Amino acid sequence: MMYATLMLVAELICIAIIVVLIIRVVKKYINAKPVRDEKKQSAETLGEVLRIYRTENKMTQEFVAESLGVSRQAVSKWESGASDPSTTNLIALAKLYKIEPEELIRSITE
Repeated sequence: MMYATLMLVAELICIAIIVVLIIRVVKKYINAKPVRDEKKQSAETLGEVLRIYRTENKMTQEFVAESLGVSRQAVSKWESGASDPSTTNLIALAKLYKIEPEELIRSITE
């Protein structure tokens, strides 16, 4: 009888700990929303900047893709914010657009 009572108490303690941990995770997720929104905004900003430089240089997505050795769909994803170019591709894009990589990055963070 005493063993069954101890087991019940142990189970209740485990359940309480799990509930507390779940609450902490949910609170952390909710509090991280501004960070997620900021990352999303910066990705959209990167895509907009890449599209602006490409169109200012009168280049097509296909031309940019061939110049960098990637698919046209990759360039489209970069410009739409669905994905980000690698550092190597970002530097290659800056060279293709005849700007310094720092200038490209600076225009993203402004």
